[in-house]
Amino acid sequence: MAADSDPESEVFEITDFTTASEWERFISRVEEVLNDWKLIGCRVGKPPEKGEYTSGIWEETSLEINFADFKFSITHHCLKQESAESEGVDEPEEDAYPLAMQDLLCMNNDFPPRAHCLVRWFGMREFVVISPGANCEAIVSESKCNLLLSSVSIALANTGCHVPLFVQIQQKWRRMFAGECQGPGVRSDFEIVHLRKVPSQYNHLSGLLDIFKNKIGCPLMPLPPINIAIRFTYVLQDWQQCSWPQQPPDFDALLTGEVGGVEFGKLPFGACEDPISELHLATTWPNLTEGIVVDNDVYSDLDPLQAPHWSVRVRKADNPQCLLGEFLMEFFKLCCRKETTEEILGRNSVEEEGKENSDITQALSKLTEPAAVPIHKLSVSNMVHSARKRIRRHKRVEESPLNNDVLNSILLYLFPDAASDKSDSSDVKSTQPSPGGKTEPDKDSEDYHLYNQLKSASCDSLTYRLALCICMVNFHHGGVRAVAHLWQEFVLEMRYRWENNCLIYGLASGPPDLRCCLLHQKLQMLNCCIERKRARDEGRKNATSDGSRDKSRLAPESAGPAEVSPGKSWDSWSDSEEEFFECLSDTDEMKDADTENEKKPANKSKAEGRLQPHGKITLLNSQEPLYIPVTQEPAPMTEDLLEEQSEVLAKLGTSAEGAHLRARMQSACLLSDMESFKAANPGCSLEDFVRWYSPRDYVEEEVSDETGQTVIRGDLSARMKIPGNMWVEAWETAKATPARRQKRLFDDTKEAEKVLHYLSVQKASDLTRHLLPCVLHAALLKIKEEESTEDIPSVRKALQNLTSHASKLLRHPSPDFKKLEEVINQMSAVEAVVAIARSLKAKFGITKGEREEDGDELERFVSCLLEEPEVCVVGAGRGPAGSIIHKLFVSSQRLADSSDEAALLAPMEEETGRLGGTDDRKAVPDFPPPAGREILLRTCVPRPAPFSKALPQRLFCVLMRDEFRLAGAFSSDTSFF
Repeated sequence: MAADSDPESEVFEITDFTTASEWERFISRVEEVLNDWKLIGCRVGKPPEKGEYTSGIWEETSLEINFADFKFSITHHCLKQESAESEGVDEPEEDAYPLAMQDLLCMNNDFPPRAHCLVRWFGMREFVVISPGANCEAIVSESKCNLLLSSVSIALANTGCHVPLFVQIQQKWRRMFAGECQGPGVRSDFEIVHLRKVPSQYNHLSGLLDIFKNKIGCPLMPLPPINIAIRFTYVLQDWQQCSWPQQPPDFDALLTGEVGGVEFGKLPFGACEDPISELHLATTWPNLTEGIVVDNDVYSDLDPLQAPHWSVRVRKADNPQCLLGEFLMEFFKLCCRKETTEEILGRNSVEEEGKENSDITQALSKLTEPAAVPIHKLSVSNMVHSARKRIRRHKRVEESPLNNDVLNSILLYLFPDAASDKSDSSDVKSTQPSPGGKTEPDKDSEDYHLYNQLKSASCDSLTYRLALCICMVNFHHGGVRAVAHLWQEFVLEMRYRWENNCLIYGLASGPPDLRCCLLHQKLQMLNCCIERKRARDEGRKNATSDGSRDKSRLAPESAGPAEVSPGKSWDSWSDSEEEFFECLSDTDEMKDADTENEKKPANKSKAEGRLQPHGKITLLNSQEPLYIPVTQEPAPMTEDLLEEQSEVLAKLGTSAEGAHLRARMQSACLLSDMESFKAANPGCSLEDFVRWYSPRDYVEEEVSDETGQTVIRGDLSARMKIPGNMWVEAWETAKATPARRQKRLFDDTKEAEKVLHYLSVQKASDLTRHLLPCVLHAALLKIKEEESTEDIPSVRKALQNLTSHASKLLRHPSPDFKKLEEVINQMSAVEAVVAIARSLKAKFGITKGEREEDGDELERFVSCLLEEPEVCVVGAGRGPAGSIIHKLFVSSQRLADSSDEAALLAPMEEETGRLGGTDDRKAVPDFPPPAGREILLRTCVPRPAPFSKALPQRLFCVLMRDEFRLAGAFSSDTSFF
């Protein structure tokens, strides 16, 4: 058996050499990508215009491909240009050179300031790069590099693609590429040499020319002319001769009591250090030939002052310290704090007296519990003030987070009416908004209504000023502990104003504005409660004075005012008309009403609470005019209360019972209006009410009566006749009760206590989330104000984008705080741009121009530096900007060469006459050694044989202190080779 199984156990393997290998699959995948991107065949295009590589739009498309288990990323880079068909370009000839070869000789974009490194070195408008994946090792070995280059060459030949294809080799930081471009009978090889040090024999133009000539190996004599473009870059880092214009704010003035409302209403702005770290001057000789210029190891003609073209770019400091950005970021960090106000300030003061006295709900319950002490000592006011005393007693043990002088200054800024007598501060005028010392904003301007977009608060409101103060206190006066202290004092001030009927300063009258932040709505709700409470208290006084003059009035009537004559408007009534029997229960009200009706049976049909006649309409059952009644105002609501109400109504479901209960809950205001209507129109019917309240539900039509005459008859609409209609049910239960005797729709006492409790339990993080829209609003206004003096188009555009982005984030119920942090970082970046503009204006002395045309030219120059990556200097070294740059370099050189500080005080006016300087002056060069030298060599010669086509050859050389790079593109004729 064992012998029989041995042949079966042998494995017979057949190697199928027709199966594609991993290398062949890789080549096929590259070809597939080139076909998908439609890079096959000869491409047509016009020569790129001057500067188009910098100002144009570059498109990138990337895909991932695999070589076995090794991942590569293949990317197509292309300059977006108008199609050749729209330009009327003829179809290319069959043997036309690829566009990449034509670009090798183009001089319009020799040194683009912002482009891909391959674009700068080889001048191409389109190319494809294959590079190792993100987490893959670099292609270092020579065999792997040759394998990839072979794959590229085969893929280009198989597809007929004329777009150059590069492979990234070596470590990524070295930016080493090898590539190839194939055309009909021609090929260009792209090679790069990278060294750390510049060889001494190639440290000048003559040595680089020798390399170029030897590489192209042209057999022709004499050699065709070589076109040369040279660019030297000089770096200016020392700005000590220029004073930094930013003046730091005087924060110590807060402690001396010199800071008023105007200072607290301002956000800081500007950079604490020079936001410009370096100025790069590029001197360019664009079109030279070998015999025109001399540059070897002994002598050089390349004097930067004689260069025909100068261009400048500025390098910004890495993360410059900006005041506004730091203010916003420190405030934003409070969102992550989890501590409550009591935890931040300490619990000792609360625990001394017992926790039950610290909770406002328990304090309210003590008002109704039997106690041995007089009731006035158990009032909410006394409890809060006793809590304040305990806090002060605790503060004596531990130092207060906020200095008393600072705290008083802040409170005076928030509540300017507190400076006057408290008896005067209860005037209605205190609700009028005041900017607190700032210029009254134009309420028709776009900036004033910015709060609508950001859901913050108007810039003259209390909430807006509170946000600025919280931000200031957090940054300069103790951080989160100072914020908690200020918030505690603010809540105590709110309770004091509620208990003493003092309207809150800086809040517009009326119901809560749902366009504003929730905290602002809460404060407006508290203000509404104070207004209603004041009106009720004044009504009591009037009722008391009326009762003392007329002793014969009945007890129930003494609680309310006398009726006003019909036609008198609701707004012109005495405030006592809003007396709604606050201290009586519903049962007591019914008993009093029944007693009054028994005592006055003859006055059952007396009309009450009339506002004015409703046009010429009369009641259907009589000829009495139909009167519009005085009704209760609907209860004001904040957005969180509206959301809670909608959730409760939604939970009732869609059943008939749920729908009926939901309709009853929503008909409280309808029932009140029906009762007011019945009181104002005795003997009325539901049809009369509908004619006034909902005219569309009363349908009138022309009909013929018994005599044949046409008359108009009306009836309720179909929806009003549905069985179980809520309007019919409410009308049947409604009693003739004027608005002043109805149960209040809005319980101001309850709502005020809810608001005060809501404010008291807010954590520092909650407060920050509420006030963040106001702080961002203030920051945008501050940036706009600062930008208006500088006139920077890019900043204006960035502000529009910031406003739009922040508006979308802040209007969301749960904003994404990571995205809000990005908005703050963008604001800081915009602030840095404004600081850079001021720094450049100070350095170039725009306000000190001797001639007006020089000032205009310098302003244009500075404006372009802010908007563009690199700016040409008009007139090179002889223009107004060039002369200032020259002086800056000379001053920096003298400072570096001098051993004492007296060089800083030497006059600069003599720099313009440098030819007449002394020998000592000539010993110090005007410019430092160039930080970078770029030399571009181009020619068109036949390769590899004298009878070959003349093809473009290019060598780009980079010489720096720690880098030597040669990037060459060498073309050859492949027709016979």
